[in-house]
Amino acid sequence: MTIKTQIEDAILVVTMDRPEARNALNMKMRERLTEVWTDFRDNTKLRVAILTGAGDKAFCAGADLKEIGAYYASMTPIERRELGENQPGLGGLTRNFDPRKPVIAAINGHCLAGGLELALACDIRIAATHATFGLPEVKRGILPGAGGTQRLPRALPFGIALEMILTGAPIDAGAALRWGLINHLTSKDQLMDKAMEIAGSIAANGPLAVRAARDAAYQGAHLPLTDALRLEQFQAEPIRQSEDAKEGVHAFIEKRNPVFKGK
Repeated sequence: MTIKTQIEDAILVVTMDRPEARNALNMKMRERLTEVWTDFRDNTKLRVAILTGAGDKAFCAGADLKEIGAYYASMTPIERRELGENQPGLGGLTRNFDPRKPVIAAINGHCLAGGLELALACDIRIAATHATFGLPEVKRGILPGAGGTQRLPRALPFGIALEMILTGAPIDAGAALRWGLINHLTSKDQLMDKAMEIAGSIAANGPLAVRAARDAAYQGAHLPLTDALRLEQFQAEPIRQSEDAKEGVHAFIEKRNPVFKGK
């Protein structure tokens, strides 16, 4: 089994378990991840996911290059484009799929090529101090084709992102934190504890509110402010009428923790 899953209360932990290959994604792993994220989206008991890699050497080194050549040779560029048009991207997350729930990347080492693209498709990124980040595809004569050329410039200052894309040179965890690519930096021993802490904080909140707030943030990010504010109200109004919203108010008045049911 190269993809492991574990459920702790409302949190799903997904581990890419191929440390001998720096957790590079082969086709079976990619197919399994697509199934895992679909199940996560549809399971109302699960509220947050954490994605990590086995061992402490690598989060993920991207797609398995030993399979890439055969894949490219198996069909024409037009056939590949048509096939991928409606399919989930690398690791089931990079295109054509939205889990509608938060996913946290716990980055435990090298986060390169498709591994960085997969981390960029997550909502929150936490890294161990020895992690590195890079898109080395141009060094192999290809370009980052799983969202790297689009998400990295949205996550970093444009010039910094472009330098990484065009040189293929990596940055260390300190630079990633400084430029805002990651949210938190921890020792490798504390990485999963920090990820679980943040996941637990999110899972304790109203799931309808979390989903709607996440949707509003993504959908409004590139809209003019006036349109984005209108979108925010469109998302907010139904939540105000929910049972969870009533429970949140009652719990506050009664000085107790709320019990949200996603209704």
